[in-house]
Amino acid sequence: MEDILRSVLLGVIQGLTEFLPISSSGHLELAKFFLGDDSMAEESLLMTVTLHAATALSTLLIFRKDVAEILRGLLQLEWNEELQFSLKIVLSMIPAAFVGLVFEEQIEQLFDQRIMLVGFMLIVTGLLLFLADRAKRTNKSVSYTNALIIGIAQAIAILPGISRSGATISTSVLLGIDREKSARFSFLMVVPLILGKMAKDILDGEMVMSADQAIPLAVGFVAAFVTGAFACLWMISLVKRSKLTYFSVYCFIVAAIAIFMATS
Repeated sequence: MEDILRSVLLGVIQGLTEFLPISSSGHLELAKFFLGDDSMAEESLLMTVTLHAATALSTLLIFRKDVAEILRGLLQLEWNEELQFSLKIVLSMIPAAFVGLVFEEQIEQLFDQRIMLVGFMLIVTGLLLFLADRAKRTNKSVSYTNALIIGIAQAIAILPGISRSGATISTSVLLGIDREKSARFSFLMVVPLILGKMAKDILDGEMVMSADQAIPLAVGFVAAFVTGAFACLWMISLVKRSKLTYFSVYCFIVAAIAIFMATS
């Protein structure tokens, strides 16, 4: 029962923080620290990947119309808007895919309750959100160059404590891209990466789990999926209304707590 309750808590944290710009990976590491989760880094990564898969599916649910339009456009085999958008998504994936493949072992070691790192990276997230909220509003769309720059921001956000949505949306807004388009691109660009990561881990045999892990992982998955769908819709509304500063302050507060706990 304790494992199930822990999984529900981690799932809710993942679902909320994947879309809200406060770092899902950072909060998961902090939660594991305060819950006394002494699992190995590889086991923690299994739960992390499972929860990320849940939020990827919740993204597909919320943006199902967008995804359907993209797929219809691709099937037409024409140089249309949907094909160009898909190419931009692919371009944005390259930096994170490169970092994930080349530095996979080093990244796994970061998911081992390193809350000092989480604290400092949350400060970076807070600064990005603070600056983005003060950017001028425009109607600009994502260009190919923008897609690559946003992709670099996503690669940096692999670090626990740097919010992926916060980094990519803030970067988009600072590049002058329309806020709603920034949120849409940010949420859709991560789905192929998450699904690709899962496929790789399954093929590599890294996603093999023991029987006693099945129920906690399933419960965590459901909790992350439900809360993720809610948080995705909420975040789109917040970005359009320029309410990121509140999350900036939150990141600074949590960062201070994390750094204090790491040094005490």
